[in-house]
Amino acid sequence: MTRRNKILLGIAIAAVAGLTAWALRPQPVSVETAEATRGAFEQAVSDDGQTRVRDRFVIAAPLAGQLERIQLEVGDPVKQAQIVAELTPTAPAFLDARTQRELRERIGAVEAQLARARAETLKAQAQRDHARADLERQTRLSKEGFISQTVRDQAELSLRVAERAREAARFAEEAARHELAQARAALTRYEKNASSGAPAAKWPVTSPVAGVVLKVMQKSEGAVALGAPLMEIADPRTLEAVVDVLSQEAVAVRPGMPARLELGQGIAPVAARVRLVEPAAFTKVSALGVEEQRVNVVLDFAESLERVRTLGDGFRVEAHIIVYSQQNALKVPVGALFREGAGWAVFTLDGERARKRALKVPRRNGVEALVEDGLKEGERVVVYPSDALKDGARVEVRSPR
Repeated sequence: MTRRNKILLGIAIAAVAGLTAWALRPQPVSVETAEATRGAFEQAVSDDGQTRVRDRFVIAAPLAGQLERIQLEVGDPVKQAQIVAELTPTAPAFLDARTQRELRERIGAVEAQLARARAETLKAQAQRDHARADLERQTRLSKEGFISQTVRDQAELSLRVAERAREAARFAEEAARHELAQARAALTRYEKNASSGAPAAKWPVTSPVAGVVLKVMQKSEGAVALGAPLMEIADPRTLEAVVDVLSQEAVAVRPGMPARLELGQGIAPVAARVRLVEPAAFTKVSALGVEEQRVNVVLDFAESLERVRTLGDGFRVEAHIIVYSQQNALKVPVGALFREGAGWAVFTLDGERARKRALKVPRRNGVEALVEDGLKEGERVVVYPSDALKDGARVEVRSPR
């Protein structure tokens, strides 16, 4: 091989080695970045809830009876002491032929008992009159000395016994008279007064407060039991919101904290304020089947509801209770954070290299993290870093979509 060929071979080998080294060199990691900025930072407890009227009144039947059809509809205004329903006595059950005959025979038996009681009364009255006349006669004889005092005392005792027997007979007659009336009443049916044609007495049911009908439990006519609910009445403008939050998050909520209530698309959030954190939690099964301990937090609306006139009882809301806020705070996206031991860290940009840096992050929300130390305003951080990104690795910033 000539000298010239050897030189050409060496150049070719060197070129191949250089191309191989260039092809095998580490490629830059494609990353997306965001800037550390200053602004308002808020940490909130967010969950779903619903509205409810503050004072709800359930009007119930004050006695058992026949309810007449309720004319009020849901949404109708009601004044205080206005009649909202009327009750009439319930008609007795139908009687078959056998029961009717038994009742008629019972009436006959009670009539006979009444006649016997009257006879006993007359008999007792006659015995009393005889005892009284005998006592008068014995008293005269005793004054003349013809009989002893003992005989006269015996006559007085007989009169008292006869008077008590007459009273007992009179009470027995009165009881028989009531039994006869009861037996006759058992055979009658509920109907209008035959003499006057007036309907049976009605019991009006009135509203204790002024408001609006929220719900009618029994619209149609029918028999109702004592205490049966008839309708709900409340003032729909006296609304509050009830949000059940996790008990671990509820410990950070205090009465007086501000909140925002999102009512739906196209409607600006409504300002609210925490009024009460209920002292008792309850168990609720989540959509994933996990048992959770939750606490009801009651919120009052902090602004007028004139711009959301259709908001009413039982509407769904999404509440954001502000448990911490800070103005002019340094913050970065939560997606830029990753765990570094017990703390947090981010990748910052140093030219074309990524540098890992530990941060002090005391608070986070679902979007942003509050930075107290380790970063300056304007520095860029890598968002959602992959496992391929290491400290000092070359990076290539992707253009935002």
